[in-house]
Amino acid sequence: MAQVLEFKLPDLGEGLTEAEIVRWLVEVGDVVAIDQPVVEVETAKAMVEVPCPYGGVVTARFGEEGTELPVGAPLITVAVGERPASGAGDTASEGSGNVLVGYGTSEAPARRRRVRQERPVSGGSATAVTTREGEPPALANGQAGASGTDDGPVPVISPLVRRLARQNGLDLRELTGSGPDGLILRADVEYALRAAGQGATAAPAAEPHPRVPQAPSPALASRYSAAAAPGEIRTPLKGIRGAVADKLARSRREIPDATCWVDTDATELMRARAAMNAAGGPKISLLALLARICTAALARFPELNSTVDAEAREVVRFDHVHLGFAAQTDRGLVVPVVRDAHARDAESLTAEFARLTEAGRTGTLTPGELTGGTFTLNNYGVFGVDGSTPIINHPEAAMLGVGRIVPKPWVHEGELAVRQVVQLSLTFDHRVCDGGVAGGFLRYVADCVEQPAVLLRTL
Repeated sequence: MAQVLEFKLPDLGEGLTEAEIVRWLVEVGDVVAIDQPVVEVETAKAMVEVPCPYGGVVTARFGEEGTELPVGAPLITVAVGERPASGAGDTASEGSGNVLVGYGTSEAPARRRRVRQERPVSGGSATAVTTREGEPPALANGQAGASGTDDGPVPVISPLVRRLARQNGLDLRELTGSGPDGLILRADVEYALRAAGQGATAAPAAEPHPRVPQAPSPALASRYSAAAAPGEIRTPLKGIRGAVADKLARSRREIPDATCWVDTDATELMRARAAMNAAGGPKISLLALLARICTAALARFPELNSTVDAEAREVVRFDHVHLGFAAQTDRGLVVPVVRDAHARDAESLTAEFARLTEAGRTGTLTPGELTGGTFTLNNYGVFGVDGSTPIINHPEAAMLGVGRIVPKPWVHEGELAVRQVVQLSLTFDHRVCDGGVAGGFLRYVADCVEQPAVLLRTL
């Protein structure tokens, strides 16, 4: 007998509590394979394609494009059951009819197989169908297990958790979940991989410490539709704008920040970059050189590459640098993260900055590419301003700001000259260090900008 399974909007991680349906990738009646993307949603952080953990026939879709759904709300229902017997329907020739859940096929699954609509499925407003009389609605046996041979669905909600297990060769059926009702969490998978002597090689790095979802209160949610008074224009704080607002407000509430700054002669750094790019090969960006300087400075002043665990009253220091950088896009401010920036050279950093910036512009950054940073580099000079006192990207401990580089009068080697001058600013969490460490970090960065050869001593 066929079984209709409900797939709910999963927790996409990083404290996200809702997502907006941008585009359905399947229709009612389509045959879907296990882990096939079925809908594209926009969270407060990125556009995400959500894969369905079940294989079978889509019997219902919940929500129209443009609808905002909370995590845990139904997305689709899928009829899963025995493969039809010979003569029950001309399905084997359609390719997807031969798919067994969890085993795959040499052919791409059919994305537009239609099934006749008969009756609605209870439990919500959605379009629902059944199959022709005497024909089971699903074309695959098994459930949503890691290999497709289990007797019931593995208790996994998040597709990120499922992907992490799959890409590391871990059978989810062998795990006991620590979540509610035995739900398998990302921490369970990572613990199993560590116990097996493996590292999580394919999923985003873990957050410095767990985040508490900041769900809007009902009172705030009710204001989204409040009527504007004469002369008012109301814009809902939702999506990326809302996420930025929540994060900045949290940073201001929790982090006792301080800022120091210094004017710096960047003439030699600009000359060094011009010489590197004139030598041929891939062009090196200024942001990549500044990032290389930052990672070298953090190696000398690791206190700033940390976070504060307020509950444990501990400073957590990292031995890696996941470098965030602020990027302004049509969708708002985003902070993509370059993983292991300390292990990259200028060429690799340039390429990764370009890739993440383009993904930010097109709205294709994943939650994993937008989280997990340990330090942020903010080049606000692109807006034509000299200085700023930026708000720390919670839960990090510091951010380096870089203003515009402009010709200014400067005393150089005892004489007045026109030099390329930039203002550097460092905003830091005063709980992780005092002014001496912050000043030492900023002075080292300035020295490397003024005399790039200083950096050679750390390579």
